[in-house]
Amino acid sequence: MAEVEEGPAGGSGSEPLDLVRLLLDEVVFVKLRGDRELQGRLHAYDSHMNLILGDVVETIYVVDDEEEDDEIRTTTKKSEMLFVRGDSVVLLSPQNSS
Repeated sequence: MAEVEEGPAGGSGSEPLDLVRLLLDEVVFVKLRGDRELQGRLHAYDSHMNLILGDVVETIYVVDDEEEDDEIRTTTKKSEMLFVRGDSVVLLSPQNSS
């Protein structure tokens, strides 16, 4: 019977989602598919990277192809609570404190 080796961290922080656990109840930046970005407080997540965010500011970038200079317009929306499906998440990062 083969022996099972533990990771070098001894089980703590050895999985990528363990890093997300450190961001619980913190303000995070989430980059989504389709030129969308979110900033909000991370309340919950699961193994599929589904997220529940509170006090969310959503920014949507729209490139106006009809204009000659390809002007980029932004639209912002605010939500008290938002569910984000994990397959649309491209990047999850702590919000900069600068």
